[in-house]
Amino acid sequence: MRKWISFPKVEGEASRQAHCDFPKNTFEREMSKEGFSGPSAQFHHKHPPTSWSHIDGPLIPRAFDTVLLNEAQSHPWQAVSLLENAASNIRLWRSTESMKQLARNADGDDLLFVHEGTAELFCDFGHLTINPGDYVLIPRGTMWRLEHSEEVVILMIQATGASYSLPDKGMVGHHAIFDQAMLDTPKINDVFKAQQNENECQVVIKRDEKITVITYPFNPLDAIGWHGDLTVVRINWRDIRPLMSHRYHLPPSAHTTFVSNRFVVCTFCPRPIESDPGALKVPFFHNNDDFDEVIFYHKGQFFSRDNIHPGMMTLHPCGLTHGPHPKALQTGLNSARKETDEVAVMIDTRDSLRPTEFAEGIENKAYVDSWGGGKT
Repeated sequence: MRKWISFPKVEGEASRQAHCDFPKNTFEREMSKEGFSGPSAQFHHKHPPTSWSHIDGPLIPRAFDTVLLNEAQSHPWQAVSLLENAASNIRLWRSTESMKQLARNADGDDLLFVHEGTAELFCDFGHLTINPGDYVLIPRGTMWRLEHSEEVVILMIQATGASYSLPDKGMVGHHAIFDQAMLDTPKINDVFKAQQNENECQVVIKRDEKITVITYPFNPLDAIGWHGDLTVVRINWRDIRPLMSHRYHLPPSAHTTFVSNRFVVCTFCPRPIESDPGALKVPFFHNNDDFDEVIFYHKGQFFSRDNIHPGMMTLHPCGLTHGPHPKALQTGLNSARKETDEVAVMIDTRDSLRPTEFAEGIENKAYVDSWGGGKT
């Protein structure tokens, strides 16, 4: 068990409560360990910490527009890889037709977030209909395929060499932010049984990012039943009930939905904005020095960003202060909005993420300049 150095101190002019009641005309910046759960310090600055004039070097905030990735892929292992490291791989899969082969990932669990479209999922465990806003957790080694008549766009988050679990919800209890009873599972129903046949079928297996194809003289999704506590699960963002505090802005970690060994996945859902006059109304400036932060924007107006539309993805690397855009900060200071309508997926990774050439091809190079000097 780690024993942190802990002796809370106050130096100079500072608020007594983090994220509330700042000294006049100051901007708070948090420096912390373990995301937002370890030791931290809150600084009060005369200027917004992101009001740089320019940045020289690779450590910059980056934005990628996945809407520009309009070429479809027939199989998930052809999906475009955008950000990757040893512990995770973030892909965008656009599919216009049903899968003709089964997929199996031998590299780790897959978490799918359905951005657009509806599909029928068939897997070892049965049949499940998936819809926009669904998270679908597919355990490593599962055989699966999708059937659909409309285009689907799916964010794929691979836990390389690892698994997904639920976060420790501590004192708020295991029924927050959703009850595990809300997790839907596939069914061995008539739809699943109807797809079982004696026709030749191929399973495309991905291991170490290399492909192996196994051919069967029948459809191997032929289970008549199963038992146990390992299965595909689904939950929609609409079933998530975010933690809220009208007097204190909660850190992003309060919205953690899934956890892997070296990263977490959080969900930002619509919620009331803090109403207490002294409470911060937008995310606080922070370094987040143990994680890279990725946000995929699903729908709505993201209240801490400007000129961001659904389908965009931002990367704010560890070591670089980030927080609300200048215009969003001013909106928060004026208490102009009373609730958010955003839906976004955040991925915080302990290991630095490398944008691929596909990501660099859809990058908004002006994003870094949208932060500096109070510009929007």
